Amino acid sequence: MKRDDPRKLIESYKRRQQTLPFIIWGLALILVIVGIIILVVWLVNPSQPKFSLFASATPTTTATLTPTNIPPTTTFTITSTVTETPTVTVTPTRSGPIEYSVVEGDTCYDISATFDVDLMVLLAINNFGAGTCPIKPGDTIIIPAPNQELPTATQWPTNLPRGSKLTYVVQFGDSLALIADKFLSTVEDIMEINNLENSNQIFAGQVLEVRVNLVTPIPTLPATITPTP
Repeated sequence: MKRDDPRKLIESYKRRQQTLPFIIWGLALILVIVGIIILVVWLVNPSQPKFSLFASATPTTTATLTPTNIPPTTTFTITSTVTETPTVTVTPTRSGPIEYSVVEGDTCYDISATFDVDLMVLLAINNFGAGTCPIKPGDTIIIPAPNQELPTATQWPTNLPRGSKLTYVVQFGDSLALIADKFLSTVEDIMEINNLENSNQIFAGQVLEVRVNLVTPIPTLPATITPTP
């Protein structure tokens, strides 16, 4: 058997001694890499068990209140009362004169404003003098119809047959005696055909029927002139 050269053996040993650390470090590095890969795969896997590196905190006891059954309170529901809308009563517009009883503090101006009538028509229809208002509490006066105006004089021909009827609108300041004289009639006849009970109860704006030419007009005598000596 051939014996190896001692120098070669020594050099081979030295070479192994020099490469051994590299081999050991290489194996260690490989193991570290493999361990890191295994750890990453384990952490990424959703089914891995959970663990904590640190001790878990001591759980705090939470007191749980047991609910007490409280019987429900009866709530009374109040039924709302339906309020009926009142029916508006429409006051019909006056179509003619009306009577009014004077009260304390009344004036003709206030009455005309209250009933929305013309003051002059109110005075005329009650045969008051122009600009006067002789009323007192308790008096009954005539309120003219709405929009009534002062009447105009009735024109009539003088050659009508005896007993012809005319329609006459009473004027401010008229009386039955003046109307009878104007149409050659009589107070009694005018009261009869118009169903009047009082000769003094006529008012301006009132419509009367008058029969004309019932009496003969009295001729006006000419004035007598007495010569001065």
